[in-house]
Amino acid sequence: MLTEKTITKSIIEKIKRNRISTTEVADCMNKTGSLPEVYPLNYGHFRVGLVQWVYSYNESNWELHEQVKDAKEGHILLAEAFDCNGRALFGSLVSKYLLLYRQMAAIVVIGTLRDIPHLRKENWPIWTTGVTPIGCFNRKNETPFDQAIIKERNSKYNGAIAVCDDSGVIIIPKELHNQVFLEKLDRIEEQEDLWFDCIDRLKWDTYDTVCIKRYEDLNEYINAVKEKAAPFGKGKGV
Repeated sequence: MLTEKTITKSIIEKIKRNRISTTEVADCMNKTGSLPEVYPLNYGHFRVGLVQWVYSYNESNWELHEQVKDAKEGHILLAEAFDCNGRALFGSLVSKYLLLYRQMAAIVVIGTLRDIPHLRKENWPIWTTGVTPIGCFNRKNETPFDQAIIKERNSKYNGAIAVCDDSGVIIIPKELHNQVFLEKLDRIEEQEDLWFDCIDRLKWDTYDTVCIKRYEDLNEYINAVKEKAAPFGKGKGV
């Protein structure tokens, strides 16, 4: 019997090895799980890993600097802004520290970033909701952040899995880290392979493939495959 920790690791490895896209992962979750309005800053990256959630608030990134001292290697940083009024949480300095020196897998920001020319030049794996030249202030907040939000976000994100590609970011919550979800990942890949086989090789249309699911009639599917495989066209089977 696999433990929860082992299953989580297996899910990460399966997605990574098979490069299962955010689209496919979302389909396994009934087309849910995306972080709204989060897009890749640099294209062509694919990352998957455990989430480490941090925050900034009240137009300050002081507390964020404190939190990222404990950045975990191989994890995906998920930084979230509260009442920062569009100010960037950080830029090239923090990004370099996290990705190069702390060896985090990726950075995801629900908020904005700055130093964009440098971040793009380095081609780092970063996802964000926006960009701006105006950063947060480096000042310690006089009032502590809402503990209820910290508790809720820690429960929701820390230990969850983030999958990041050119379509955006999907979060797989901890409650889905189980054998059933592992099997769903296998089935979604098999389904995608089958659908593309139907339109590429059998030349079926997408209505017959996706809606009618003609392939569910196994005899029809097998006969269609045999017909396409026959040399020199129809009726020339070996």
